Amino acid sequence: MRKLFGTDGIRGVANAEPITCETALRLGRALAHMCKRTSARPQIVVGRDTRLSGDMLERALTAGICSAGGAALLAGVVPTPAVAYLTRTLQAHAGAVVSASHNPFHDNGLKFFDASGFKLPDEVEEGIERYVMDGAPAALAAPPDALGATGNIDAATARYINFLKSLVPAGFTLRGVRVAIDGAHGAGYLAGPALFRELGADVKAIGVAPDGVNINHEAGATHPQRLQETVRNEGAHVGIALDGDADRLILVDEHGVVVDGDEVLAIAAADMLARGTLKQRTVVATVMSNLGLEVALRARGARLVRVQVGDRYVVEEMRRHGYNLGGEQSGHVIFLDHGTTGDGLLAALVVIRLMVERQQPLSELKRVMRRFPQVLVNVAVHSRRDLDGIEPVRLTMARIRAALNDRGRVLVRYSGTEPMVRVMVEGEDGDSVRTYAEEIAAVIRAELTS
Repeated sequence: MRKLFGTDGIRGVANAEPITCETALRLGRALAHMCKRTSARPQIVVGRDTRLSGDMLERALTAGICSAGGAALLAGVVPTPAVAYLTRTLQAHAGAVVSASHNPFHDNGLKFFDASGFKLPDEVEEGIERYVMDGAPAALAAPPDALGATGNIDAATARYINFLKSLVPAGFTLRGVRVAIDGAHGAGYLAGPALFRELGADVKAIGVAPDGVNINHEAGATHPQRLQETVRNEGAHVGIALDGDADRLILVDEHGVVVDGDEVLAIAAADMLARGTLKQRTVVATVMSNLGLEVALRARGARLVRVQVGDRYVVEEMRRHGYNLGGEQSGHVIFLDHGTTGDGLLAALVVIRLMVERQQPLSELKRVMRRFPQVLVNVAVHSRRDLDGIEPVRLTMARIRAALNDRGRVLVRYSGTEPMVRVMVEGEDGDSVRTYAEEIAAVIRAELTS
């Protein structure tokens, strides 16, 4: 049982274990030590989001890297996918991000990339965790003549923006396109508006005034309401909502209607199928993805492969079998031909390029998929017990699955990042789905919170 790492690195309340300076320092030492297997003086790219605690944790992490003889290359406040990009293009030995993604400001976290820009596999994270939990990092300190140092990466954000711009054809322009973008007061608050302005779009930016405590607060991908209003009020052609570290997005069409990650996958897959570039005619998503995505792909002679929740598991499945498109309903979308992790700005650019080239609004593009009604209910819990071993929960789920038969799904799982049980029910009738989800949630609440 892992004690530090979850589905997306390490996450928790800032300045409380494990998100403390002491643990960050030990993690930095352990990461640098692991990298010493391939280099006597490893270089590690470090980026962060805009949280108040980010500066503190970044300094502790880099102190650990340097104390073990590594060099910390500081990218500053940049999107998570920018760290992955910089790690591989600068030929660094690893990358590290100080961020808690979509969580509120009082949380923070750390996640790591390997030299190729991919998130570390479970076994490597477990190795780092053993060093930290066993107290070994103190013994990993380098002698005085082998200490590392920090250095700044010049124009880190500009390098990332230029990479994204290189993915569209020469001469491509967004002149005449009105784009609204919500940076969630997070890591993409500069890169997002700059990218689309440099491509010629008329940009209305909100959520771009970080103060250390407003990241994700009523803003960004988890709170798209203000962006929806902005799209309607400004007459924008499209809205882009990033999360705190900009590795995922939610789009808003010209009518102010939300377009989620499943719909983005469907749009991208339909285009790649038409171009003959969707490898093995397969998309990878998670168990949370809407049944409508699966139906839409099947209608085009393609298939959906599902994995457990977490974009890292999507990427692992893609790499294992040679697929090149995958993602999550929450907005992580991975184009493996171009990037190694979820990238909100890259996904937005792909969709907006299609809008321009086809001269179709987003409301038309998203018609490639019809969503099945899906309800998600989160239940805060005090402990984790095997849900199948709780008789009332097991019987309730079995009865509802039988009622839905093959025209719906029930998925109940523990969150990988928060003390919650997530109850998802999907089917053809929205009212029934809502009733079923609330019924399961009520039983779980009675068994695990009383």
